[in-house]
Amino acid sequence: MEPVNDASHLYEVERRVLHAERDGFRISELQIGPHQVVPWHVHTVIQDTFYVLEGAITVSMRNPTETVRLGPGQVYPVPPRRPHHVANAGEASATFLVLQGMGTYDYVPLP
Repeated sequence: MEPVNDASHLYEVERRVLHAERDGFRISELQIGPHQVVPWHVHTVIQDTFYVLEGAITVSMRNPTETVRLGPGQVYPVPPRRPHHVANAGEASATFLVLQGMGTYDYVPLP
């Protein structure tokens, strides 16, 4: 699939805020409901670092297969080119920051 530089139209979330963006780095905040997900995707050169503010999420990855559950205050990095998927892991909304860098942001959807 082709990379995009704005994935907001590809999946629904309760809330999405871009807190900071500068050359090579950005900080976004996402709030996802109990059944919402950020679909499988990969980034070509940037790392995603997830920091949970409220609720719980699971970050599932491929190559190798791994799933990590994160709660408030927990952080987990996903390196560039590692396929990943984020899901709400609870019955209430989950809010988390995504720190992305260093390099040009892209989002490559995966089947």
